Amino acid sequence: MSEYSRNEDHALFILLKKRDKGAFSAIYSKYHRYLYALAYKYLKDSAMAEDVVQHVFVKLWETTGDIHIEINLKNYLYTMTKNFILNLIRSQKGAVSLNYVNTQAELSSQDDIARKLEEKEVHQFLYKGIEMLPPQKKEVCMRKLKTTDSNQQIAEKMGISVHTVKSHYQESLKILRSYFQRIKMLL
Repeated sequence: MSEYSRNEDHALFILLKKRDKGAFSAIYSKYHRYLYALAYKYLKDSAMAEDVVQHVFVKLWETTGDIHIEINLKNYLYTMTKNFILNLIRSQKGAVSLNYVNTQAELSSQDDIARKLEEKEVHQFLYKGIEMLPPQKKEVCMRKLKTTDSNQQIAEKMGISVHTVKSHYQESLKILRSYFQRIKMLL
């Protein structure tokens, strides 16, 4: 996963912890197909795979406020999905477990293609939103997304204080939150 995608996921996760429905929609759009493909590979049943994905997203919405550590959103969703599938297999044995065993080794490149398409769509929305920000806010966001620079390093490169970097980033998140809400209403 690229540094950009990790930073984007981190920003979306922060918004999600604040119960932001636009961020939830963006996460759902970005990861739905990926999680569905994962569930389908193990279960070989489209209705069951869709149920698993819906369960995972409901759990994400319900439990996000209780997470007080840094997480990798993609890995977190992957783990939630896999754990739910394993619990399903334990409770239903038979055909489900046979499908799981048969597909344990076969993760195809189709997952990568679907994920890249989803990420590209979300990236396009995010970049459009960032382009509309005032110049310094835009620069802070781009540095946060495209580099591993700390707030201190960003402040030094931009010739502003660390407090100003943090302030610009927080204000940018608020602006982007309303931008994602407007997009959600249009979709």
